Amino acid sequence: MRDEAIKADSLTKDYGGGKGIFGLDFTVKKGEVFGIVGTNGSGKTTTLRHLMGFLRPDSGSCEIMGLDCMKYPKEIKAHVGYVPGEIDFPDIGTGTQFLKIQADLLGVKDRGYISKLVDMFKLDTDASLRRMSKGMKQKTALVAAFMARPDVLLLDEPSTGLDPLMRDALIELIIQERDRGAAILMSSHIFKELDDTADRVLFIDKGKMTDLADKNKLSENMIPVYRIGFRSQEEYDRFEMMTSFEISHENRKYLHIDVDIPEDSVNKLFDELDGYDLRYMRYRPFTLENYYAQRIEKGGNINA
Repeated sequence: MRDEAIKADSLTKDYGGGKGIFGLDFTVKKGEVFGIVGTNGSGKTTTLRHLMGFLRPDSGSCEIMGLDCMKYPKEIKAHVGYVPGEIDFPDIGTGTQFLKIQADLLGVKDRGYISKLVDMFKLDTDASLRRMSKGMKQKTALVAAFMARPDVLLLDEPSTGLDPLMRDALIELIIQERDRGAAILMSSHIFKELDDTADRVLFIDKGKMTDLADKNKLSENMIPVYRIGFRSQEEYDRFEMMTSFEISHENRKYLHIDVDIPEDSVNKLFDELDGYDLRYMRYRPFTLENYYAQRIEKGGNINA
């Protein structure tokens, strides 16, 4: 059985002026959440639109369930639930009417599951599509994407417009679908979403891959980070000038400094801090955000 549900092979779309995507290579397995992280304009949405067959690549290719996305878009859409980055519903009345049309098109027989999703996201489906708030439109798009329990989910910034409780509900739903065996590709600029869900994360900048990281292995290779808070500007400045450790982050406003401390050097740090007037010192657990700070911003490299 084919394990790869999504594949991009040297996928390239050059809009000129350095805009587009350039030579993207990645695969997403069944039962995996694959995150794409990048700033606005880095190529996240362009990548997902190629996978949906909306765009033709200049070179390279992409596949879903072994089918070329450009040659077989209709067949692919039968396997895919998609949340676009920009939601623009047709003028067909209420959310209820839209979801019914979508369910009929997808052949969804379990209408009870649709009701469960509606309840989960606290969605008022009787509201007019045109009058829905951004958050309500996002919830409607999420229900439409998940309702058929597809083999593949393509989610472009899926938590846009959601409040924290609804974002937590979405994360729970993504984990459930991953455990069911769905392949999930999700773009996001919110590191916590990917910390909670992603198995691997692709970092892109200006359309190019800067790092491909297995999140489950990252913490084993990252240098531990400690945050030290000082009681005075004088103490802060003295440590900044005198420390032998690498400073990974400084905040002069709140008088705290992050330092990278190899595990065998913690006692050396304690010795170095002797005599300083501290407010606190605490270990900072590994997150994708501090991985980004430690590696990507310092010139990350591609890791399979």
